[in-house]
Amino acid sequence: MDDRKLVSTGCFGSTLRERLPRVRERIAAAAELSGRDASAVRVVTVTKGHPPGAIGAAVAAGLLDLGENRVEELEEKVRLAGDLPVRWHMIGHVQRRKAGRAARLAALVHSVDSLRLAERLSRSGEADARRIPVLVQVNASGEATKGGFPAASALDGIGEVAELRGLRVLGLMTMAPLTGDEAVLRGVFAKTRAVMEAAAGISGVEGRELSMGMSNDYGLAVEEGSTMVRLGTTLLGARP
Repeated sequence: MDDRKLVSTGCFGSTLRERLPRVRERIAAAAELSGRDASAVRVVTVTKGHPPGAIGAAVAAGLLDLGENRVEELEEKVRLAGDLPVRWHMIGHVQRRKAGRAARLAALVHSVDSLRLAERLSRSGEADARRIPVLVQVNASGEATKGGFPAASALDGIGEVAELRGLRVLGLMTMAPLTGDEAVLRGVFAKTRAVMEAAAGISGVEGRELSMGMSNDYGLAVEEGSTMVRLGTTLLGARP
């Protein structure tokens, strides 16, 4: 079967036609509450675990920022997408030995969760005579299961990452706990925003992107200042 034909098929078109307007409305309402325009918030459609039809449907709906969690799946989806106008985001943990592969494929690596990974990505960027756009991951929840620089000491780590010659630090990313407790979620997002505000004065931090919010909490994340929300099931439905 032709890969391009494979990418353009599936039931995702009707799913997006139904769900995307509601997502846009929720983002617009949340952005207004934070004194911003909805255009300040980018949707990264998480295609991980979904068949290739999700790619073509997302692009047809105008969703050009697509996210993957695993390097191997990212490689396969990039191949299947061919010359579709997709901006790929690496949003999952990147093993250091796979850093070069992720860096070559992703327009933005969200999950720089350690200095050692940052150094590996930087070396890959320098070898290719370019600077890799990244977000530094902050562990604002304090959960041991979450990666990233602890919020209390994140500025030191961000500063070290920003000094690396092969990287462009465009902002921060965080992952909130899986909870319905609005106060907990707001606290995590607000803490990450505060770290970003403090980091804005660090030399080498080039942007103020905040990748915060997923399908269960993206409205709160936007209210607290998110500029990128990572949405999978709320847009594409349950994964097979």
